[in-house]
Amino acid sequence: MHIPDSFMPLSQAIIYWAIALPFVIMSMRWAKNELDEMKVPIFAALAAGIFAIQAMNIPIGLGTSGHMVGAALVAIIFGSPWAGVLVLTLVLLVQGFVFGDGGITTMGANILNMGVVSGFVGYYTYSALRRSLSPSIAAFGGAWLGLFTSAIACAVQMWLAGMFPLVPGLITMGTYHLIIGFVGEGLITSVAITAIAKSRPDLLDDSLDAKNARIEAESFA
Repeated sequence: MHIPDSFMPLSQAIIYWAIALPFVIMSMRWAKNELDEMKVPIFAALAAGIFAIQAMNIPIGLGTSGHMVGAALVAIIFGSPWAGVLVLTLVLLVQGFVFGDGGITTMGANILNMGVVSGFVGYYTYSALRRSLSPSIAAFGGAWLGLFTSAIACAVQMWLAGMFPLVPGLITMGTYHLIIGFVGEGLITSVAITAIAKSRPDLLDDSLDAKNARIEAESFA
């Protein structure tokens, strides 16, 4: 899902940078207001974990790869999609500038897909599902849909860049990330939320109903 520089004309890459930058700025404002001494280590640990899981790329054809993202997990834990945007921005900066994974000019598109789309769709899907479902199931659904939506956004961008036809791109990216979202993104997010609720419910943001989550976690024990 990391779009290399060669996959997108600079004229289009600039547009995605212009769209992504306001989200990055707002995420930094969120961090200034919300991150305290207790949350910073958790934030850093999540960033390191996401960096690690994104190193596991799965080639899926058309010159693209599939992998987990993690923005929804961060957003759910911190109770804000801005947290997901900021973590993915930091991860993508390190990947792009230090390890050459993904492009520099196309980083705006990558931030938009993996940070903004995945984080916002994942978090608000989770919030909507929680009205009638348990936290772990809602987390699974949010993370799964967030990953799938970001993959679709990437496919559309690649089509606009002239890299491959729209329908084959949607089928390839969508199918693989539906599977990755089920066996990876959704499952890991669900297990993580359940484990945190069981062992350290104080780490969860106040927006998560810790009491109900603890009850659910005890049922898994």
